[in-house]
Parts: sequence; structure tokens; C-alpha cells
Amino acid sequence: MSVDKATVARIAALARIRLGEDEVAALEPELNKILAWVELLGEVDVSGIEPMTNGAPGVLVLREDVVDADPLTGGGKRDAVLANAPAAAHGFFGVPKVIE
Repeated sequence: MSVDKATVARIAALARIRLGEDEVAALEPELNKILAWVELLGEVDVSGIEPMTNGAPGVLVLREDVVDADPLTGGGKRDAVLANAPAAAHGFFGVPKVIE
């Protein structure tokens, strides 16, 4: 697959990127190189390889969600923590509204 100047201009328009004629001409060979590289990936034999979502093997370790009873490291300090907050409301940190 290869792209021409019209295709580059259409991609730029779809991406809402304004390109000059010289920029379109410069991007044409770059996009063709990228597409050629992607086509090379199709030649790789991946039969027998399981799909994966991450390169590092791992298992999600779950723990029980309990409050520690230790007064130094445990929970039960909501009022003490909220006493340091610049604004607190209904037992939570109060933050300014950022979306209008």
C-alpha cells in the first residue's frame, strides 16, 4: 500500500492539521516508509504465539481490603487527616471546581 499527495492531504484534513503543499510533499515518502515497515510485520510468523497485553508476565496479587487496627499505620484517622485539609466537606477533601 502506498499513499499519494491527495491521500496525505485528506489524512491531514481528517486530523484537522493544516499543511502546506511543501509539507504534504515531505510527508508522502515518510508515510510510505511507515506503511512499508508495517507491511513487513505482516510477514512475521506468529503462529503458536499467544496474544498478550503486556510484555512482562505477571499475576495480579489481590489482598483483603481491611482497615489496619494499628493506631500508627492503620485507618480510623479521617478527622485527623481532614484537620490538615484547606477545605473539607462531608468527610472528604474539598477541591475547587475545575469544569464548568
